[in-house]
Amino acid sequence: MSTVVSSEKIPNNVDLGSDKKLQRALEAWQPKFIDWWKEMGPEGFQADDVYLRTAVSVDSDGWAQYDFVKMPDYRWGIFLADPIADKKIGFGDFYGQDAWQSVPGEFRNVLRRLVVTQGDTEPASVEQQRLLGQTCPSLYDLRNLFQVNVEEGRHLWAMVYLLQSYFGRDGREEAEGLLERRSGNPDKPRILGAFNEPCKHWLSFFCFTYFTDRDGKYQLLALAESGFDPLARTTRFMLTEEAHHMFVGETGLGRVIERTCQLMKQNKNEDARAEGGIDLVTIQKFINFWFSVSLDLFGGEISSNAASYFASGLKGRAKEEKYEDHVALDGTFSMEVPIVEGGILKGLKKDDVPLRNAMNEVLREEYVQDSQRGLDKWNRILESNGIAFRFRLPSRRFHRASGIFAGLTFDPDGRPISREEFEAKKGEWLPTAADDAYVASLMQKPIYDPKQMANWIAAPARGIKGNPVDFEYVRHTA
Repeated sequence: MSTVVSSEKIPNNVDLGSDKKLQRALEAWQPKFIDWWKEMGPEGFQADDVYLRTAVSVDSDGWAQYDFVKMPDYRWGIFLADPIADKKIGFGDFYGQDAWQSVPGEFRNVLRRLVVTQGDTEPASVEQQRLLGQTCPSLYDLRNLFQVNVEEGRHLWAMVYLLQSYFGRDGREEAEGLLERRSGNPDKPRILGAFNEPCKHWLSFFCFTYFTDRDGKYQLLALAESGFDPLARTTRFMLTEEAHHMFVGETGLGRVIERTCQLMKQNKNEDARAEGGIDLVTIQKFINFWFSVSLDLFGGEISSNAASYFASGLKGRAKEEKYEDHVALDGTFSMEVPIVEGGILKGLKKDDVPLRNAMNEVLREEYVQDSQRGLDKWNRILESNGIAFRFRLPSRRFHRASGIFAGLTFDPDGRPISREEFEAKKGEWLPTAADDAYVASLMQKPIYDPKQMANWIAAPARGIKGNPVDFEYVRHTA
């Protein structure tokens, strides 16, 4: 097992001290990161003590410790999962060959792009969520927000380590760029569309951490198969932390739904809004929005880039070992594709796409199935409360901005409709400005008293690390 050095300026288990040039480069980048964090991290809470989990090991048992820390003093570090002896490339044209410990020259630019794109999502989400603390529903939720934020910051460190360690001057320039782009900035936006969407309130935050961070899970699972071993080891450890982010989304939405059920029972018309809650139809609209924009993050359904990544051994399928054919030269993947004539959508047809070209869709298929599990849990809450409404995922053709369905109009069931019909009905399917304003109106006053919980959300079943729910997880000084 690798040893974590926690006494150095940058905690790590990559023997950073043995490479003084790299160590100096990362230590020079560190104050720029802190400046970015203070500017674009959680606004109004930098001086507060927060009960945070900090990685101290890559061992599955006892890999983190919990204690109060001010976020700018958080011990961000560089952690790679332990190496696997005689690691082989598990897929593609180089299947069975030794995994690469340095960047193969012919794949240098492609690998750098993969690392930069993944790295860019990490600070982007922090920027999207930077004002949410000012409307928190409880100290429990506030702490969970900050835990997600600092771990996204550590994931940025993981990608910057790869850039600076393996990509020379280009990598150093890319590391600087990761701190220069801004979520939603029209001049210097983040690379991927979902990470430029505003996250105005906690309903969007819970949807983001459930749906968009789940995309992150599947991208990391695919990169964890990479024949470039440092990237595989980095993302394997990142997955350890990513699980908490999806937990925050799943349980957060579950608690909103539980409270909505309670408020519906209090009202003779089952009107949750009349009781200061978030109605089920509005929750469904936000599910539709964040699920659809997260689907776009996987890329095109038919993709030569995906085929190239797989062939080159750079990015595989999630849990590649479960497949029988690791080369995927002869297989096909059946999918529905649009029939477009003269720019007009005429219908759909089945198409068998060469498997390598469908790797994005293979990953998206698993994501959709995984996403459904949360809806099944939320629907059990509705069932247990005797409410007939059921949440459902919209069709993967609905509200798409990239891939073969981009620019085409479908209803949430995936039926082709005219642009005019979509525009007339989209307010029934997607959040309107009025919906956003209503949800935000419930969250104008933050809850900093550990004994209190906002009216629109139920309390969690248990606290964090054995502490009670009403523990003072954030010592906030107004």
